[in-house]
Amino acid sequence: MAEITCKKNKKVITKNSTGNPNGFIVPIINVHDHFVADEQWPKQVYLTVASPNEIKGPHLHYKRWGLFTCIKGNIKIVVRIDGEYHEYFSGENHEYQTVQVPAGTPAALVNIGNEDAYILNMPSPSWHPDDIDEWDVTFEDYQF
Repeated sequence: MAEITCKKNKKVITKNSTGNPNGFIVPIINVHDHFVADEQWPKQVYLTVASPNEIKGPHLHYKRWGLFTCIKGNIKIVVRIDGEYHEYFSGENHEYQTVQVPAGTPAALVNIGNEDAYILNMPSPSWHPDDIDEWDVTFEDYQF
């Protein structure tokens, strides 16, 4: 069985020179967290945006690991492992959780909110036009 790993990311309030809050940061990935094995470290980072109540996928990557963090809005990540569906969440209401999906595990990203969801995708290996590793699959027996 593939192992889905998750890591909650702490929101840290930042302050201006007078000590008043001026926003926040959310550290997503750091080598010192030991969350990602050396061979799965992101080789690419891109933003994908899912419209309200829309689904990206499901897709299957045989070579590529996915590392997803919703930085605006909220998403559900649905994976199928050994014929069973599992749900993981990321976003503003879910501690900006980072979810790592191993290669060979079909997954779908579902925007569960009423605004665009901004999702960092940090795959390994990176996408390359000479090595397309994206296969459409269906979750016909899953109720989205």
